[in-house]
Amino acid sequence: MNENQPERRTQSQRSKGTRKVLVAAGRELFAARGYDDVGAEEIVRAAGLTRGALYHHFPSGKRGLLEAVYEWLEAESTERVARVVLDSEMDSPLAAMKAGVAAFLDECAEPGFQRIALHDAPAVLGWDRWREISASNGLGLIEASLIAAIEAGEMRPLPVRPTAHLLLGALDEAAMLLVRSSDPTGRAEITTVLLALIDSFATPVPS
Repeated sequence: MNENQPERRTQSQRSKGTRKVLVAAGRELFAARGYDDVGAEEIVRAAGLTRGALYHHFPSGKRGLLEAVYEWLEAESTERVARVVLDSEMDSPLAAMKAGVAAFLDECAEPGFQRIALHDAPAVLGWDRWREISASNGLGLIEASLIAAIEAGEMRPLPVRPTAHLLLGALDEAAMLLVRSSDPTGRAEITTVLLALIDSFATPVPS
């Protein structure tokens, strides 16, 4: 059994490598042209693999690949926003949350993210699965931010989980509104409303 363990590990590594290549190829093609205009044959050709490899790793084919691409994008995006929110030089959790709003909207303004995460993913995967992936990445960061602001006395002690869900919903709607707006002032207006929403949770300043 011990003799076979290195071989199993090598096979697992090869499998992960193949999956990673497929996801990277799908990400590049979906970002450039969109889900509907990219065929499975083109994806495997770009990855240097076969259709069999695609369906081995993603039994539902192109749809399953899009889901993996979207999960990857969301994880990367949330990590970048988290770095802003958790900036050690920012001593106000409330200010950090507001900085996180700006960072989140920056992510939503990126064309490839818009096409995959805000257009194709909800249309192909369905709203429930799209929201589930979004929440699995962003909800924890929002909850941690709320807890930090409450413990610092900057925010009223509201129930954290429902507040986090409502803020996530507001951010998701803001993202959708941003991607569908042709108004150049749209982002500024969306930002104003999101910041006002966060301020509404703040601890009242004694008069």
